[in-house]
Amino acid sequence: MTDKPKKELAVAALASGTVIDHIPSSQLFKCAKILGIESLDTHVTIGNNLDSHRLGKKGIIKVADVFFPEETLNRIALIAPSANINIIKDYVVTEKHQVELPDNIVGIVRCGNPKCITNNEPMKTRFEVVDRNDVTIKCHYCGQVVKSGDALID
Repeated sequence: MTDKPKKELAVAALASGTVIDHIPSSQLFKCAKILGIESLDTHVTIGNNLDSHRLGKKGIIKVADVFFPEETLNRIALIAPSANINIIKDYVVTEKHQVELPDNIVGIVRCGNPKCITNNEPMKTRFEVVDRNDVTIKCHYCGQVVKSGDALID
């Protein structure tokens, strides 16, 4: 028997948990930060620069036995609006949906205006979405407008 060279990476199937797929590779680790992956004590698989028909290259995060609140998952839409969420139970995808950008983003993005009150007082930032298609947000306090690619994630 001749062994053929493997062309794909084998990753263990997830029995239960959350898979975030179709993350732009450049945003993968920002997504991991938003989700708080570093503080989890469960199995986490992160793949980056994987081939994707839709994105060219993509990232994926698989988290065993964790089901993130919808509010947390939707924060990812700020930097990865193409991301898909798959909920796995007993090795079966029970839910599948795309992230949705919330109307307000609180405590995630740092305002780029050095004179903004959020950079000078101990308070959470607050941004409103002004353009969902181009993912543009505006600081509630000073009016600074930020595009998602320029967002400074706290």
